[in-house]
Amino acid sequence: MKQVAVARCVMVLGTTSGAGKSWLATALCRWYARQGLKVAPFKAQNMSNNARVVQGGEIGSAQYFQALAARAEPDVRMNPLLLKPERDTHSQVVLLGRVDAELTRMPWHERGATVWPAVAQALDALRADNDVVVIEGAGSPAEINLKHSDIVNMRVARHADARCLLVTDIDRGGAFAHLYGTWALLDDAERALLRGFVLNKFRGDASLLEPGPRMLEELTGIPTVATLPMWRQHGLPDEDGVFDERSAHAGAVHKTVAIVAYPRISNLDEFQALKNVPGVRLVWARSAVDIAQADWVILPGSKHTSGDLAWLRSQGLDRAIAQHAQRGGAVLGICGGLQMLGEALIDTQGIDGNGPGLGLLPLVTVFDAEKLVKKTRARFGDVIGPWAALSGAELSGYEIRNGRTSQHAGMGAGRVAIPGGLAWQNEQGNVLGVYLHGLFEDAGVLHALFGARVPTLESVFDGLADFIDAHFADGVIPELILKQ
Repeated sequence: MKQVAVARCVMVLGTTSGAGKSWLATALCRWYARQGLKVAPFKAQNMSNNARVVQGGEIGSAQYFQALAARAEPDVRMNPLLLKPERDTHSQVVLLGRVDAELTRMPWHERGATVWPAVAQALDALRADNDVVVIEGAGSPAEINLKHSDIVNMRVARHADARCLLVTDIDRGGAFAHLYGTWALLDDAERALLRGFVLNKFRGDASLLEPGPRMLEELTGIPTVATLPMWRQHGLPDEDGVFDERSAHAGAVHKTVAIVAYPRISNLDEFQALKNVPGVRLVWARSAVDIAQADWVILPGSKHTSGDLAWLRSQGLDRAIAQHAQRGGAVLGICGGLQMLGEALIDTQGIDGNGPGLGLLPLVTVFDAEKLVKKTRARFGDVIGPWAALSGAELSGYEIRNGRTSQHAGMGAGRVAIPGGLAWQNEQGNVLGVYLHGLFEDAGVLHALFGARVPTLESVFDGLADFIDAHFADGVIPELILKQ
């Protein structure tokens, strides 16, 4: 495709959360990149506890993967505002990669006016540096109670003069009503930016949709440009990291892995590669029964370790995990999960909270006001027990945490699994705590643990681009970036 002279913006809007914005934006990033164009993703504001370390700090995982799909170096301009929920009514605010305490304290509706200049500047910088910017919206662009403070949907679309696609999840039902209702709540200038409707997650014969798409176009003037079949196993992590147990691989199950699903769970996207391993079944552990049926138990990251630990105890999961460990069952804690496995959480600065740990590792965690955000490369030392295959393995990962953990000599023996305060085991070797996120995204680690090779991210991105190429109407995707 011939290079465009000035960057064009293509925006993916959704009728609801979960409609398919993130993966469609990722697919478009790879499609345009394959045409030889310089492409960057953008999402003004993301609310997620799934984050990645990039140049300049941290951004939402969805934009990180979109950048990789675009063959671009991820940076903080691609997601200038990240909200990380810590409680039902409170989120940590990350602006341009760094925690901003003042914005965190600011009321929700006052925040938009303050951050918009930084959001617009980040978008304009990406437009100046690229041929195409693929923008993702958030939730719905037609939330009339939020429109006055909008900084992520139509305000962005109008600022960038973006060509917009509106995607809906037809599997939920009510898709045509969702599309029409969203269109009806937009003003005329916003409707003029819409270039097509997309029906996502369709199961069945697409011809049975008629006369729905034709009637919708008669009502709105907007064509339905794609009907995308249901595709559960595309290999890309969902934006919130939550996997659908219905999409598990077919075939014999050799190992069941239970991931404890506490309320402030974080960085779940790192388990997507594990989900793709043949013979491995992942389940959410929300009760003691889920633990009893598992071969491995994983305590993932947490945005509020003490709160999630209290929830875990209220569900009786603490006893179930202890019994699993006593039987010699494998237990893995990652970041916040590692902190939970220790003896105690100590918080003198009001960062997370104090409390006793599960006591499965002789560790104490002290919370520090300074947040550690960095990429890390490390090597396992001598590892024993069910994790022995990791001995000597190198891995690249990332750290996002406030806690600083150390071994307490007076609380029993333990083993250092990665020097430098990154990983420990219990004396028996079946309980392992690791501070690095990204363990299962390392091909060497997966091969050591399972003898398996899973699809690479490159193959996943190409598969997404092939999918939309096959199911969008001819010419629609290239026409979105042509000058009028």
